[in-house]
Amino acid sequence: MRAGDRELLSVPELDVASGRTLAVLGPNGAGKSTLLRALGLLSSHRVSGVILLDGRPATRPLMRHAITAVLQRPILRRGTVAANVISGLRFRGMSRREARLRAWPWMEALGLVPFADRDIRSLSIGEAQRVSITRALAVGPKVLLLDEPFTGLDSTTRADLIADLRAALSGQPTATILVTHDRQEALALAEDTALLIGGRIRQHGPTTEVLDHPSDADTARLLGYTNLLPPALTGRTHPLVARPEHTHLILDPSDGPAGQRDDDVRPVPGTLRRTVALGIATRVDVDTAGGPLTCLHPGDLPGTSLPPVGGDVRVRVRQARALAGVDGNGWTAGLGSRPSAS
Repeated sequence: MRAGDRELLSVPELDVASGRTLAVLGPNGAGKSTLLRALGLLSSHRVSGVILLDGRPATRPLMRHAITAVLQRPILRRGTVAANVISGLRFRGMSRREARLRAWPWMEALGLVPFADRDIRSLSIGEAQRVSITRALAVGPKVLLLDEPFTGLDSTTRADLIADLRAALSGQPTATILVTHDRQEALALAEDTALLIGGRIRQHGPTTEVLDHPSDADTARLLGYTNLLPPALTGRTHPLVARPEHTHLILDPSDGPAGQRDDDVRPVPGTLRRTVALGIATRVDVDTAGGPLTCLHPGDLPGTSLPPVGGDVRVRVRQARALAGVDGNGWTAGLGSRPSAS
């Protein structure tokens, strides 16, 4: 996809099977919503290539009846919850009675029956988004497009809505595409995940495999593996990555190899740079010979147990992951300059 001379997207191939959910995960500005609009034939930009639906070239009339979309902010009509839920069916020529019968099971699945006669203006943002999702599902789409529909919801509302949506989609023939920047949403909803960075799919596969095994430094950072560990630091053959929540200071001298896993690495020496209390956790930044590491400890760390800033520390890294795209010298493009072996 291009806008003038500028390339917005370059996605040679992307398949979504009937009955499965694909999460397109990427940072802000990666092109996630642009890709979603292109797939729905909703983009005004020039698109090359072919979009197929059930093996046939997709046309706007075909897509209009086959696809429904839910956006970041709910778009609802005046009236009751029930009237909004059945509106998609009514637009397709269904009688009011038949539309209510068709929509009612979806309202039950998404917890909207108690709100059926409520005026839409009395709903919270989370309740309104439930209405949008239920309306989209009630028409029985072949493809459901979800454009970051959980943005702006509080954590409890978000978790409840994701759980209800996952249950509602189970066993349905709908192919669902979710765009998000949140890996937890991908893990909760999607069987498959594609990582989109700079308008290109950098990794694609089963969600758990993609989230646990980033292919390069860019995908690692996107997935929260912000600690980059060169071979010179770990003694391993390949570079490793780890999440801050799996990286901790060794505060007890007796903390040895007991319970150590195969994906743990040897203690890494470094210098304490700073500590930051975050409420539910304490962030500790450490400078090492291989670059900075971020440790995330649950709760508060007693100040008396920490050395002063500039003091020597050791870091325990657990559940480290090897990057897939390494060159013959055990380093990865995108990690920066190659570290010295000395």
